[in-house]
Amino acid sequence: MKIGRNDTCPCGSGLKYKKCCMLKQGKREANLKDLYYNKHRIRLKDEKDIQGIRNAGVLVMDTLKMVREHLRPGLTTEAINTLVHDFTVRHQAVPAPLNYNGFPKSVCISINEEICHGIPGPREIQEGDIVNIDVTSILDGYYADANQTFLAGSVSDKARKIVAVALESLRRGLAQIKPGNRLGDIGWAIQDYAEDQGCSVVREMVGHGIGFDFHEPPQVPHFGKKGHGLELVPGMVFTVEPMINLGGRELKILDDKWTAVTRDRSLSAQFEQTVVVTREGFESLTPF
Repeated sequence: MKIGRNDTCPCGSGLKYKKCCMLKQGKREANLKDLYYNKHRIRLKDEKDIQGIRNAGVLVMDTLKMVREHLRPGLTTEAINTLVHDFTVRHQAVPAPLNYNGFPKSVCISINEEICHGIPGPREIQEGDIVNIDVTSILDGYYADANQTFLAGSVSDKARKIVAVALESLRRGLAQIKPGNRLGDIGWAIQDYAEDQGCSVVREMVGHGIGFDFHEPPQVPHFGKKGHGLELVPGMVFTVEPMINLGGRELKILDDKWTAVTRDRSLSAQFEQTVVVTREGFESLTPF
């Protein structure tokens, strides 16, 4: 039952809710906001900020939907970059990857053994490829980030498996998000499932805080120990984006200084959402 500001406080004090527990809750949240920024440099978001990120998230998901409708064998990754860039700008937003630390394109596209940060170019998508599209948009000053791995035509059983495991890994990680749980719970759930499926979890690339900037504290590992790490509190906004390999977890960076590939050239897949911790659990701001 929803409690109104002027209702009697359910704690039994006899005071109005706004003068009792509602006031105490507000003070606790203000203290927590200061604590997390001063100690961890984590900027907890208020409802206005969350709505701004949510709006950016709608655009991110609309962009991924648009790409999915166009993706087919024979399409170049440069053509996908143009689609993403033009769609983003047309919606009065900015593609965050463009010129970020020198990244030359508006979207990251990673195919097959590429783990992440693939640079679009003349490469054509082939029948049977798995293609990760990673979109980050800035709308009205707020950032949202999500990615999905798509199947290009008819794919192998191995390709289908790694995509399915990566998607389920994300789902299991998200299921751990609620106040009082810890970052390690997210990583533990992902690692436990992925390794049980005979796959591996990339360690060098992690999720991250987001909202006011592209990358903020905290880092969100996709491996870890249950009950370890920073405690989750309402207002934390971050990404969960497990990178799952069919073979070993080791990677190397190509000569372009960006593209990460599996060292053993095994297939890799990834899914990502931007989420906010709520009082009850979490909300995905880029739901799919």
